[in-house]
Amino acid sequence: MTAPVLMVVGTASSVGKSVLVTALCRIFAQDGVRVAPFKAQNMSNNADVTPDGLEIGRAQSEQAAAAGLAPRVEMNPVLLKPQGDRTSQVVLNGRPAGVLTSADFDRRAELWPHVTRALDLLRAEFDLVVAEGAGSPAEPNLYAHDIVNMSVARYAGARVLLVGDIDRGGVFAHFVGTLALLPPEDRALVGGLVINRFRGDPALLAPAIRDVEERTGVAVLGVIPWIDDLGVAPEDAVAIERADRPAAPAGSEAGLLDIAVLHLPRIANFDDFDPLAAEPGVALRYVERLEDLGRPALLIIPGTRATVADLRWLRERGLDRAVRAYAESGGVVLGVCGGMQMLGERLLDPAGVEAEAGTMTDGLALLPLETTFVEEKTTRRATGHVAAARGAWAPLRGHSVAGYEIHMGRTTATSAALDPLLRLDGHEDGAVSLDGRIAGTYLHGLFTNDAFRRTFLRSLGWSDVAAMGAGDRREAEFDRLADVVRGHLDLARVRALLGWPVAG
Repeated sequence: MTAPVLMVVGTASSVGKSVLVTALCRIFAQDGVRVAPFKAQNMSNNADVTPDGLEIGRAQSEQAAAAGLAPRVEMNPVLLKPQGDRTSQVVLNGRPAGVLTSADFDRRAELWPHVTRALDLLRAEFDLVVAEGAGSPAEPNLYAHDIVNMSVARYAGARVLLVGDIDRGGVFAHFVGTLALLPPEDRALVGGLVINRFRGDPALLAPAIRDVEERTGVAVLGVIPWIDDLGVAPEDAVAIERADRPAAPAGSEAGLLDIAVLHLPRIANFDDFDPLAAEPGVALRYVERLEDLGRPALLIIPGTRATVADLRWLRERGLDRAVRAYAESGGVVLGVCGGMQMLGERLLDPAGVEAEAGTMTDGLALLPLETTFVEEKTTRRATGHVAAARGAWAPLRGHSVAGYEIHMGRTTATSAALDPLLRLDGHEDGAVSLDGRIAGTYLHGLFTNDAFRRTFLRSLGWSDVAAMGAGDRREAEFDRLADVVRGHLDLARVRALLGWPVAG
């Protein structure tokens, strides 16, 4: 029997679709339903690696975890990773498949069969698929090329929930306008409206809810309140831009361990640092301006989808000089993936992967490393231990670590006077300076390792505070999210949309 599809689309980008899908996956899993998430096409530089070494969007990996599943490529068959304003790398079925430009975005005929195949496989295996749309489904200029919104709903005969963000304002106009722009066959699939991120008394919305229901003929099935400090990995870096963050350099002034992360324009896998931010006594902040850097206990240069372009951005803002000055004055610096590449002496691009073929770019020269960009992407899960034994890393030697790699560069040492940071699956990874203050690694997910994270923080001066581990915290956040959505979404009517008995 083919499983039904419940689809969540939004009135705009970043209205909370991913989080609502995560909540629904958790809720149905709690209720004994074999449920799987699905997003036909995701545009994000926040990615994860499946157990078999394939790349998918981080949000779908998070949704899978909420459903109690390991991530798999069928949950996100098409991933677009923006490289600039007009180009994106295409990851198809977990592997790179060329570059998409704004002038060449119609690849529907090529991509659509992969979308339907992935969805069919999930529907054959599970009791329910909760699918997520992208942006808005009501974009007339995109109808002919759609492979992620109402085309998926029509193909699957899905029932659709339309979500709007009331915190931004204009949610009722967004509902009415979205439904008015949808073709009749698409509008007929919309079975309910969901108001998200409401602060206040829902009773105050009653007149507006009645009005929008009368205008559209579609019922409002829930008013989801604003959820503070939700520890669920977001889909993209919009979450960083919207988040309330400590003003720099507030951490040390407030008696907290101050950690600064450079907010690169094309930052990737920024949720690497969520476990740090979740620790009591730690203030983690994202820095874009020279004057905000301050004097943190740790400076992190994160991953990026475009190392050369973001290194140029650092130089344009004078942040390259600030990073070097911080390091030379005794600061502790960690580069992750593209951040480690920036810390090296030079970046070579013989094949034109990131820049013009044959380009050589000077790095920050804080580690004796050289990176050569290659066309083949490395995507793998990895386990190992800390090999370094210098500076802040000395207490960590031998600590077990696990995570994943996603990169298109090969990095080698230019000097023998260098220690590897990690040993992963039999090979050396990363590097540590001889004084132990500058380090880099290709391993994403490093800070999800509880013993490693806390020992490292203590070496930076953190006062140990009892707190749950990253895995337990993640599970607790899934449950907290599910509890909130259960209390504010009419799940009986959602089940009725699916044709299921209300009592379940």
